[in-house]
Amino acid sequence: MKVTGPSGPSSPQPARPTRTGGGFSVPSGAASSPAAAATSAAGMSGVSDVSALMALQGVEDPTERRRRAIRRGGGLLDRLDELKLALLQGEAGHGALDRLSRTLREERPTDADEGLNRLLEQIDLRAAVELAKADLRRTAA
Repeated sequence: MKVTGPSGPSSPQPARPTRTGGGFSVPSGAASSPAAAATSAAGMSGVSDVSALMALQGVEDPTERRRRAIRRGGGLLDRLDELKLALLQGEAGHGALDRLSRTLREERPTDADEGLNRLLEQIDLRAAVELAKADLRRTAA
């Protein structure tokens, strides 16, 4: 019996077809029966249901949620730095403001760590203040 991988042992190989004259080959009688075809197809039905696999992929663990929250906070800090550099160079920073606004609108995952949540709330507040200040500058001009 030959083991072919994670599917387990393979079924015994059917007998080789006997050759007759004229290039025509006749397989042995046992291998060509409908039961043999059903047995070979039954090996393929062991694949898990696709919907179950998709459901497992949609489950988010706390580590992934924390990673996304930290990534979002870091992105907001990067956008705030871009805005700061644009303002220091004397530019209006419209592109940086747009990116900051888009990043702020993204959903913020909550984490079990209250310290991290408070820090992310402070970053969100700072970004909202900068957007409000930019809005005031636009309306005043």
